[in-house]
Amino acid sequence: MDKDRVEGVGHQAKGSVKEAVGKVTGDKKTEASGAAEKAAGKVQNAAGGAKDTVKDWTNR
Repeated sequence: MDKDRVEGVGHQAKGSVKEAVGKVTGDKKTEASGAAEKAAGKVQNAAGGAKDTVKDWTNR
């Protein structure tokens, strides 16, 4: 498993927490920051998945 996948999942989790805290406290800036971090984590996770796929194909 590529390190980008692991880091991406971490960013998604952190972003979800920040987003939830922002919603609960009514802080739109924190909520938006959390949503952005969550989205960036999804992209990083997908990039790691693509790297894993390439590695699988080249190791055949």
